[in-house]
Formats: sequence, structure tokens, C-alpha cells
Amino acid sequence: MNITDPTAAGLAARRLAIYTVDRVVTHGRTLDEAFNEGVAKLVLEQLAGRDRGFARLIATTTLRHLGSLNVLVSGFLDKPLPQEAGRTRFILATAAAQLLHLNTPPHAAISQAVDICRIDHTARRYDGLANAVLRRVAAEGKPILAALDTVTHDIPPWLFARWTSTYGDATARAIGAASLTEAPLDISVKSDADGWAEKLTAVALPTGTVRVREAGRIEDLPGFADGGWWVQDAAAALPVRLLGDVAGKRVADLCAAPGGKSAQLAARGATVVSVDASPKRNLRLKDNMTRLGFTTEIITADIAAFATDHGGTFDAVLLDAPCSATGTIRRHPDLLHTKLESEIPRLAARQHDMLTAAITLLRPGGRLVYATCSLEPEEGHGVIDAVMGAGAPVRVVPIAPDAGIPADLINRRRMLRTLPHLALGPDPTMVGMDGFFAAVVERNA
Repeated sequence: MNITDPTAAGLAARRLAIYTVDRVVTHGRTLDEAFNEGVAKLVLEQLAGRDRGFARLIATTTLRHLGSLNVLVSGFLDKPLPQEAGRTRFILATAAAQLLHLNTPPHAAISQAVDICRIDHTARRYDGLANAVLRRVAAEGKPILAALDTVTHDIPPWLFARWTSTYGDATARAIGAASLTEAPLDISVKSDADGWAEKLTAVALPTGTVRVREAGRIEDLPGFADGGWWVQDAAAALPVRLLGDVAGKRVADLCAAPGGKSAQLAARGATVVSVDASPKRNLRLKDNMTRLGFTTEIITADIAAFATDHGGTFDAVLLDAPCSATGTIRRHPDLLHTKLESEIPRLAARQHDMLTAAITLLRPGGRLVYATCSLEPEEGHGVIDAVMGAGAPVRVVPIAPDAGIPADLINRRRMLRTLPHLALGPDPTMVGMDGFFAAVVERNA
């Protein structure tokens, strides 16, 4: 039975949001891990889908803007909260997010925050403080927030410094501002993008992606159950296009789960072998292929082992390598709190090894696309340069703009580089995409 009392459901949803934020920030869990753990731990499986959605919205909004929210809330405190205040700071931050970003009525956000303080053993001493502070946030917070430089407060300093070094201050600020916005729902369709755009009250982007303006629950949208389309960011849909015509070709999709690129390849007529090291992720890939009506060979293996067994047998290879994912913060605001700069060299070394192994899968003349959803140069052209410098038997193929790859998404080195603030057309709804890098290499004859 679902929780039907709106007050009880609202309290449960807010508790779930607070638990999620705490687990991400304090314990380094991913958003999905923390949210699912919260559902289990707080016995909230009875929450209706709408209330779970509200909990997730509060959590993602808070994680996205936690730096500036903390600055604002701190301005209304006489002294910093002590360590023993526990989850009080997250109770205050999630309530402030509701008041300032989600336009929640003040009586609901404040009264339920106070109630949560009273039932949380780490925060019960601070119910009066929460009431006083949040009333001031509701009355005075919006102009204070508007005056803050939210990009520098909400983007980790090390990451913003990297973007400034790589792209310049103006572009770094544009990347940061875009990364702090909620991403739209982008989908890839089997065919007839314009028709699906009309059915879904959406817009067909020039690259073939359909961008849905108001999505709601994804599973309830027309065409989902029938397998007419799959969720895939507009930028993530571009690397497959770089392989050219794959009809009738044998193609390996490496690190394939959850399967968006395998679906693209299958829709284009390729014989697809989908490889991923995670059995759990491969189950999801299999479910997605079943829903979409595509047949791919799914193999659970790491790339090195797979390459040893299947060397030289593929016409084309797609490697979307695991990375820091700094280009996907719009969709994964937990990255703002869980990623460390020290991880990047380790990830780049792993990507180098993966690409080196992946190249051995190619037949002579075969083409490989290496891609990451990172904005960091070490995980993009740095990996290509290192592999080429080590004498890999391939040549870099310059990317030429065409109907599927706009010219402004190709950098000076003729490699794909998308940025979160860029647009795919003149319509304002076409602004924004994940940050992706992709390069094309071809096996020597």
C-alpha cells in the first residue's frame, strides 16, 4: 500500500532526500547507490512514484547547488554548526533548495524540516535553529543567492581551475553554468525523428536526436514499452556516427552497457558484439536490447581478455572508455562531491591500456572510435597521443563535418569535442549536451 497521507508522504520524501545527500557527500556514494540504499534503509518502498520523484528532485537540486546553499545558510547562522550537529546541515540545505530553487511553499519546506530535526537523533537539538534560519532563508534568501557567483561556489575549485586552464575563463564559466542546470531528456529513435518529435511534443535536433521538453515518467511515454526509442544524450549519440556505414559489418562495442551505442549500431545494420566487464550491467543491457527488439551478442569480459581471444576479427570497434565523467555533471550532480583530481592520471592510464588492447581487435583497414564523456584533456587527446607515441599500428583519421556532426563540435585537431553549453541548432531548446571527446583511428593495412 502506498503512503496516501500527503503530509506523511512529504515527510518521507524529504527524509529520503536528506539521507541521499548525506550518503553522497559524507560517504562518497553515487546518487543512484545512495538513493536506493535510502529506499531500503528508511523502509520507503511504499512511497508513490510521484513522491520518490520529488525526493530525487530535492536531492539532485541540493547536490547541484550545495556550495552556494551552504554559503547562504551560513550567513544566517551566528556561528558554524558543530560537528555533533550531524545531518542538520543537510536538513537546512535541502530545505533551502526547496525554498530557493524549487519554489516549495515556505510553510511546507520549513515545518517538515523542523519535524525531521525532531525525529533525527543527530539533529533534534537544532529544531529551533532550523525554524529560525529557514524563515530568514525564505524571506531574504533569493536576492542573496542571485548575488552569489554560483559557478565558483558550486563547481569544485580544482575542477574549475582545470577548465580555465584548458578552455579559458569565459568558456570555463559557460561550462560551469551549463553543468549546474538540469539536463533535458534526449532520446535516440529507430527511425522517423520528426514523427516521434510530434508524438512526444518534442523537438528533433539536426543530429537526429529527439529532445523531449516535458518528460514526466519515462516508462509512461509513448513508444517506450514498444521499443521505439531509448534514452541517450545528444552528444553520446555522436561517436557511433564517426564509424560511418556499418551495415553488414562486424562491430565490437566495448564497455557497452547499458547499451545505447549497441542499439545505434544494431539499428544501422551492424552485427554487434557488446562487451562489458560487469555482469550486472550486462543484465541491464540485455533487458534494453530485448525491449528494443535488437539482437546483439553480449559478452562479459574485460577488454584485455576479450582482445586476446578475438584479435583481428572486427571491421570496426567502438570504445567508450570509463572516465572521470566530468562532462556529465548535469545528469550526475553527485560527481561534484565524489570525484577527485588525483583519479585522472589513473583513469588516463587505464584508458591507454584499454585503447591499446582494443586496437588489436581490428582487421587491417578497420576503424576504431575512442570516446570518453570527460572534459579533461588527459582523458581525450592525451590518450590518443600516448598510444600513437607508443607505436600503435594505426593512423588518426581527421573528422570532417557532415549532416550528423556539426562543424563547431570538431576541434582544431579534427577530433570531436562537445561542451555542455553548446547548442545543436538555433532553437533555445537545442542548447546543452554532455561533454564528450571522440577520435577516429584506422588500422594500418
